[in-house]
Amino acid sequence: MMVTVAREGFYYKNGGFVPTSADPAHMEEGRKGTMAYGILHAHNENGDMAHLKLRFDAMASHDITYVGIVQTARASGLQAFPVPYVLTNCHNSLCAVGGTINEDDHLFGLSAAKKYGGEFVPAHQAVIHSYMRERYAAPGKMILGSDSHTRYGAYGTMAIGEGGPELARQLLRKTYDIAYPPVVAVYLTGSPRPGVGPQDVALALVGATFKSGAVKNAVLEFFGPGVSGLSMDYRSGIDVMTTETACLSSVWATDEVTRNHLRVLGRGESYRPLSPAEGACYDALVEIRLDEVEPMIALPFHPSNAFPIREFKANLDDLLHQVDVDTARQLELKTPVPSLREKIVDGEFVVDQGVIAGCSGGTYQNLVRASEILRGKSVGSGAFWLSCYPGSMPIMQELTRRGYLADLMAAGASVRSCFCGPCFGAGDVPANGAFSIRHSTRNFPNREGSKPTDGQLSYVALMDARSIAATALNGGILTGADELPAELLTPDRSEEPYTYDDSAYKHRVYYGVGRPQPDTKLQFGPNIADWPQQVALPENLLLTCCAAIYDPVTTTDELIPSGETSSYRSNPVKLSQFALSRKDPQYVPRARAVQAEEQKRRGGEAVEALMGRDAATTGLGSFVMALKPGDGSAREQAASCQRVLGGCANLAAEYATKRYRSNVINWGMLPFIAEDVKNWNIQPGDRLWIPGIRAVLEGDGEAAQAVLLQNGSEKPVTLRLPGMTREERDIVLAGCLINYYAG
Repeated sequence: MMVTVAREGFYYKNGGFVPTSADPAHMEEGRKGTMAYGILHAHNENGDMAHLKLRFDAMASHDITYVGIVQTARASGLQAFPVPYVLTNCHNSLCAVGGTINEDDHLFGLSAAKKYGGEFVPAHQAVIHSYMRERYAAPGKMILGSDSHTRYGAYGTMAIGEGGPELARQLLRKTYDIAYPPVVAVYLTGSPRPGVGPQDVALALVGATFKSGAVKNAVLEFFGPGVSGLSMDYRSGIDVMTTETACLSSVWATDEVTRNHLRVLGRGESYRPLSPAEGACYDALVEIRLDEVEPMIALPFHPSNAFPIREFKANLDDLLHQVDVDTARQLELKTPVPSLREKIVDGEFVVDQGVIAGCSGGTYQNLVRASEILRGKSVGSGAFWLSCYPGSMPIMQELTRRGYLADLMAAGASVRSCFCGPCFGAGDVPANGAFSIRHSTRNFPNREGSKPTDGQLSYVALMDARSIAATALNGGILTGADELPAELLTPDRSEEPYTYDDSAYKHRVYYGVGRPQPDTKLQFGPNIADWPQQVALPENLLLTCCAAIYDPVTTTDELIPSGETSSYRSNPVKLSQFALSRKDPQYVPRARAVQAEEQKRRGGEAVEALMGRDAATTGLGSFVMALKPGDGSAREQAASCQRVLGGCANLAAEYATKRYRSNVINWGMLPFIAEDVKNWNIQPGDRLWIPGIRAVLEGDGEAAQAVLLQNGSEKPVTLRLPGMTREERDIVLAGCLINYYAG
């Protein structure tokens, strides 16, 4: 097997692993030997390592999130950015929906960087994570970003992607509070075969870990003899996809490859060696045998739905039938759609589009390998088309100087600017019924930009740039890179020849870190709006279910769609109208109806919906029931839109990620858990009566006794609130993070 997972504890000793059961007495001391412990200890403001209070070295946000973050912090008393804060513009740079509002956001961001002392990267200059790798990532550092793929572990940096309120907390000189996480060893051996790229390794890792939850909310620590043969681009390509395992963060051992790369970037002085100490203790072990990894494909609708391309091609009919089944189930389509099995032609699977883009695909080495495969060849004049997005202007400049972009263009590929759009549905949207193969981060439903509720449907599968180029060379017939003649496959070098030229940044980026200009006026466009005022938690709650989702996992894309809706991210009320629009179009009108009743109650009107309960002490609100919500993006709007519409709670069997649960709390909603909620058969319109909920949060109770009102019957239920800290309780009591700080 390419990847094996052992979920028991291990010591790393003498270049091997010994089960901790053989020596349980030294586990606590052994945990101090991990790279993660050293970094967390250095950034912890609290002497208690079991309950971390972290301050970060730098932060980063893109143009979907930074307006809301600055607005949140401003409403809570922001005076200046206390740490380097980078505002990039790589998500809304090509999305034209809404007229001027994208550029209005960009001008707001520039004015905020000037006023508060930040760094502003204009549109088309760099993808957020490419920029942070080049400019900020370094061994021993910690970086917080409002994008879920904030991962710079390959540089020895522990980076975490979180919802915007957690960045606002840092701007207000507060800490990131979290229990000490599990640390999992990821041990690499061997060397990748020619034609096997970082996405292949990443998909093998995600496929082996996500569904079991083996590394959920853990720190992945990469080391082993296989690391030294990998370039920084290759390491980063694996590392950025660790988000899809549901882990918290990652860190890699550093070496001469790291040192030399930082020297090329002009930051050689930031290098320091990192490696696990002898006897380091890990909570679990993942082993990756790089020489056994094959070209991979992740079929819709999750990166963990991964198979070797060889296996997929040998079982086309069965695997595509399963995708058809998943499509009908997950998208809840009312009418049948054409089967993907119709794309099997003469025993081969024909795809319609290839994309190499973003923080995972748009690296220098990936595009060099794709260019080498296509040099002097043609992608053809048929339906298949290929687009390539370098991750930053320095990458694009070097690819241009060395002729690689010219070779790609000559082969018929389209070369685009530095943009994240293909990763979230705002660029290169395929035709209806089309199948796109992408070296990008996600293939969730609608991530390619289609709108199933409008009768549109297309698909994304994830592959490595090398196999995408091989498929392009074959006219769109799905082809693994290992199927190409050996002379077309250049082995990936640990140090790809590369000259770094950041002149594009020097001539365009605004560098204002540490130099706030308080007299600068923030520049507001007509779409930029403050957060609506939220009210404190009442003594009792009577909640109405406005959406019930029984999928095994619910992504943040389903809670608030990506793509064209991102243009409205600076206007909370307008954006909220898109909440669950591709999952349950009736959610918004249901929630607004409940909200209207609550507004009447607060205005002193008689409200029948209270069912005779005391109007002075009982609040009305809505809740969303989902079995496992919050996989995927860090975007806080997945929760804030519910709150703007009067949402007071989520009810789940478990939360898919720590960051989504944090978003729910920071926006003043209760993160209820009921492991057997699937058996309650909750449907929209069902209600929860929760007396004394404020008293539960004012104390230290971890459960609320409630009554489920359903089909004319009443059923006592227990709603659990495990692990809520005192501060989290106070945030919900106040009504949201803004209220908490303003109070």
